[in-house]
Amino acid sequence: MKSIYRIILGMVVPAIGTVVVAAANADEPRETPGIQITEKAREIHAKSIVIDGHNDLPWKIRTDSDRGFEILDIAKSQPQLHTDIPRLKAGGVGAQFWSVWVPVRLGYDGVAFLTTVEQIELVKKMVATYPDHFASATTVADIRRIHGEGKIASLIGVEGGHCIENSISNLNHFFELGARYMTLTHSDSLDWADSSTDKPKANGLSPFGNEVVRRMNQLGMMVDISHVSPGTMHAVLDTSQAPVIFSHSSARAVADSPRNVPDDVLKRIPEKDGVVMVNYFSAFVVPEAVKVYHAGLDYRRELAKDHSPAEVSALYKVWKSKNPMPPGDIDDVLDHIDHLVKVAGWQHVGIGSDFDGISAVPVGLEDVSTYPAITQGLLNRGYTEEQIQGILGENLLRVMEKVEATATELRPTSK
Repeated sequence: MKSIYRIILGMVVPAIGTVVVAAANADEPRETPGIQITEKAREIHAKSIVIDGHNDLPWKIRTDSDRGFEILDIAKSQPQLHTDIPRLKAGGVGAQFWSVWVPVRLGYDGVAFLTTVEQIELVKKMVATYPDHFASATTVADIRRIHGEGKIASLIGVEGGHCIENSISNLNHFFELGARYMTLTHSDSLDWADSSTDKPKANGLSPFGNEVVRRMNQLGMMVDISHVSPGTMHAVLDTSQAPVIFSHSSARAVADSPRNVPDDVLKRIPEKDGVVMVNYFSAFVVPEAVKVYHAGLDYRRELAKDHSPAEVSALYKVWKSKNPMPPGDIDDVLDHIDHLVKVAGWQHVGIGSDFDGISAVPVGLEDVSTYPAITQGLLNRGYTEEQIQGILGENLLRVMEKVEATATELRPTSK
């Protein structure tokens, strides 16, 4: 959701960050209201590879510390963030896709590609700075090996097709640098793919958009259709020869946000053996919060007609104080998982929190230490150990394996 607030109507506001309270003992999972972590849940969680499909820490590091880990040492508690190493360990995270998001406006300025390369290098710098905790991964084999070593497998996801600046060569370069998924759009529609939060330009996918999807299949790069319009979702499902993912989206039937996945798309996910990784942002998962969030966006649009950006920000701040967004709680997220499972099947559900890119989180899911609460919540709702392990990470690993296999099949053979 980052740039909806930052970029709407061309106004740039500071990066969003939520102040959270660190666990009293960073080595132990936080006790979650209404969720008591049982020994059975701890055992299942410990045996699982917990994979989060989307975390925006790299942009926070760029903006809050000028890309320096001396200023923002994530080996120590950083309560102003959702993410640091002690809490990743407490949450039992086995693999993390780090988003290398850059603002959409940089695409209009012609510097999105170079800035994304900088963000990829920042992720690599993070891994190199903390080699006892992180290791770079690009394949399923890497993830399993690194997890077996007791480290966190670190992967890269490009968020927004604006980053390739209409160049297949740039897409190839991202893959060569280690990126293993790309979200086709972010907040704005492109001339080759439509966003869920903008007017359509491509009416699904343009011919170039189809070329992008086919090239990602050939490379072995997962096609991520979070943020895109339903029309683009269907077009991708029609075009892709490999499984597709939603790296950080939830169920539209539960919370009517355009960022969520409608049921007619969910029903098609098994066709491509894809996975929907549930988002934690309150404005996407809590029905009442969706209404407040969009009322706020509408209010800002109206203000912008007659006020300066500074005046808009000041007036909107007052409006927010009078119209607080209800955060919801872990049960709201579990409700989304239940619906995704009901419509698409448990084999097609995962986790994509959007931590450090969102301004409100449900009670009980305040930061990366809280993943064991999801395990317990699923156990409480009757999920089996196999199903829980699938949702926590094995489903995504299956998708990655099939994407890798599809790339091998599509690779030209030399004669």
